[in-house]
Order: sequence, then structure tokens, then C-alpha cells
Amino acid sequence: MFNDIAELKPTFLIGAPRVWSRLHDKLLAAINGGSYIKKQMFHMGFQSKKEALKNGQSSTFWDTILFSKMKARLGGRVRWIMSGSAPLDPNLAEFLKICFCCPVMEGYGLTENAAGACVTKLDETQFGHVGRPLACTEIKLQDVPEMNYTSKNNSGEIMLRGPNIFKGYFKDPEKTKEAIDPDGFFHTGDIGRWNSNGTLSIIDRKKNIFKLSQGEYVAVEYLEGVYIRSPFVSQVWVYGSSFKRFLVAVVVPDTDVLLPWAQQNNVAGDVKSLCSDDRINKLILDDMTRIGKEAKLHGFEFVKTIHLTSEPFSVENDLTTPTFKLKRPQLLTHFKAQVDDMYAKIGEDAN
Repeated sequence: MFNDIAELKPTFLIGAPRVWSRLHDKLLAAINGGSYIKKQMFHMGFQSKKEALKNGQSSTFWDTILFSKMKARLGGRVRWIMSGSAPLDPNLAEFLKICFCCPVMEGYGLTENAAGACVTKLDETQFGHVGRPLACTEIKLQDVPEMNYTSKNNSGEIMLRGPNIFKGYFKDPEKTKEAIDPDGFFHTGDIGRWNSNGTLSIIDRKKNIFKLSQGEYVAVEYLEGVYIRSPFVSQVWVYGSSFKRFLVAVVVPDTDVLLPWAQQNNVAGDVKSLCSDDRINKLILDDMTRIGKEAKLHGFEFVKTIHLTSEPFSVENDLTTPTFKLKRPQLLTHFKAQVDDMYAKIGEDAN
């Protein structure tokens, strides 16, 4: 990945959090594979620059002797990094800004509003939000009382209105009526929170929300966005229902990460056989649990067990839309036997 980027010498880098997570992992692997002195120098420089940026100061010394070399791995010309598609982990954003010596911006929007609703500033010093509304977009938060997101805690479903909002879904007036209310506000299905500095944070999803049997609400799209941060996970579908206490998941492993790990740890086999290996299953589930703890998920939001498949979710097998959104009914039909088996293993009825 670094070689490709360095050869292209881009001025701007734009991608989803998964891209930045991969860069982070590859850079850390290179650092940890170096000498003790180099590792200590990195940690010293990182903490020093972190404190300097927090106080609005520059870090010329560390940029010159350390981070300029890391910036060169991106071609040396990157002026800023933009992240979108899903929430960016604040720690990851800070890491990118420090190591690659450039601003890290985060945007928010959907296809239905031409992808632009909010964006952070170039000189942003705090992360964990998507910035302020663009001039073309009016935003309000609508109460979702069943999830305890209301004006009392400055949160609710994000509603958008403006000249960049779409007119409707092609030949689908019913879906259009559901999405756009009589006042012209588009219901995004995302849950947001206004911060004291006027920025907006995306904190949950209203769509694809259901109750577990113990009464807890679960937003599976949000959880999938968390679990996809695991370097071992290429795709993930989280499943649960009102008749179950626990969540399960079907995972497509990232072969670029899994195969080298298997080789280094003397675990033989191709991708298909690795997906049937209990050791690999435990490895990936443990790493997903680690990611969930870092994201501070609630206990009921952790998947209890997973099924690994070497078959990617795609348009060809009718498991995703052309825009790569998961087709949940089709996924349940496709993996019904595996879902039943997972619930049987954790002591819940298959039905």
C-alpha cells in the first residue's frame, strides 16, 4: 500500500476509515519491527508532538528528524487527508495527523444529499466529530424517544434540508415519501449529537435497529462499522433478533492480513481451510472483541460467536447492493444454516 501511494505522489488522500486503519497498522508494524532505539525514538517523538499540537504549537524538531521520513512514505506531497463513509476513530485521526504532518479532515453526507452535509476545519485540533454544517445545508435533530435521543441531551435523528437534497428515489414514490417529510427534510437514519462548539458527532444509527430479547436496542450498522476496524475483517454482517439474547456475525476475513499471519504462525492451508480452523475463528473473534472494547461498546453489543466464510458479500451473489450496502434478508437466507448452528452452540434455540 505504501509503495503504491509513494509512487503516485498524491497531493490529497481521500478514503474510508478502513484505509487509514490499514495505513496505521502497516506503519506500526514497520516501527515495531525496527530496533529498540528506533521504537523508543518514535514513542518519544509522538508524545512530544502530541503535546505540542494540543497546545497549538509546532514540532519542527521531531518533524525534521522523524516524521518527515514517514510523510515521505506517502510520496512527500500530501497536503491533507480526508475521511468519510463512516466515523473515524479520534485516536486514529490524531495518529495520522502526527505521523504524516498534515491536517486530517472528516466529512459527513449521503448519496441523497450529494455527499456533503458537514466537514471539519483544516486547523481542527479536536477529533470525534464531523465538523459544522456546510452553507448549503440546514440540519436539525429530531427526537427518537425510544432510544433516549432527545433535545434534552442535544441528540436525535439527523434531518437535512437544502438545495443539494435529492428530489426522490427513481420510480419509488412510497420510499421517497418515507425519506422526505412535508417540510422538505430528509431523514438520514443517522443519530447525531450537537457539541458545545457547534460541531456535530455521529453517535448511532436509527435504521436497522431492533430489540434483543432482554429489551436492549441494537444498531447493527453501527456495530458493523466498529468491527470492520479489525485488520482481520474484510466484511462483516451482524445478526440478532427480538427472540435472541445475543448477537452473532458472519465474517469475511481479509486475506492480505490473514494469510501472512498464518504463514508466520505455521498455520497451513488456503483461505477456505483457514476459515474452518477453530484457532483462526478464535483469533478473529478475540480481535473483534478488542476493537469493541476500544470503542466502548456495551456488553450486549459484543458478538458472542462468528462464522468465517471465504465467499465475499457481493452484487454477483446478491448479498450487497451496487453501492455495497448489505442485503440483510438475503444474507439471512444465504447463511440460515450457519446462523442456526451459531445459536445452537451458545445454547439458544435456532428458531
